[in-house]
Amino acid sequence: MIRERPQPTTSVGDSGYHRIRSDIIFGVLTPSGRLKLDSMKEDYGLSVSTLREILNRLTSEGFVVAEGQRGFEVAPVSIQNLRELAQMRILLEHHAMTESFRAGDVEWEGRVVSAHHKLAATERSIQSDGDDPELRKHYDGEFHQALISNCGSRELMQTHSMVFDKYFRYALQYRGSSTVKQHRALLDCALKRDFKGAKLILTEHINSCVDHALATGKLT
Repeated sequence: MIRERPQPTTSVGDSGYHRIRSDIIFGVLTPSGRLKLDSMKEDYGLSVSTLREILNRLTSEGFVVAEGQRGFEVAPVSIQNLRELAQMRILLEHHAMTESFRAGDVEWEGRVVSAHHKLAATERSIQSDGDDPELRKHYDGEFHQALISNCGSRELMQTHSMVFDKYFRYALQYRGSSTVKQHRALLDCALKRDFKGAKLILTEHINSCVDHALATGKLT
């Protein structure tokens, strides 16, 4: 099974930021849960002042909610938030894929093929080794970023990455073969520069994930 991970950062503050952010995305820190500085200081090996800086940063990004004198809480999850994020992904990726496909060259095509190869290998390994949401998110995100990587806008790609991370809080359960087929169909569209077909597939891809999340009955 593929075990490649993003390279760790050298700064203690940056490392702590990425750990806490990841723990929020993957539900280690539960939605709406209080973030108590004293216990987090022990869990993450960070000073209170560093933790405050990190939590303020995560508040500005929407992963944490500042509750005035009460301190900090993990941002809640809800049906409304999921639908908003889904629509934002569709809006951003439709536009970005259109621009990226139109400007696509051999280098871009190579990035897309490579990213899909790693994602497909990860998806196959789930069948034998079980799901690893962190690994799946890494390669899923890499593939979707590769598809839009020739859109010509770094700001657009960074905004998409942020929305994708928030959206993945609702996509922790693997959906199986339908996801594999949709990813393959997106690759095929990219190779044919068929951005209209890719838009239809992406919309189905995102909306089916919304339906799957809602079917669990855990959202309000």
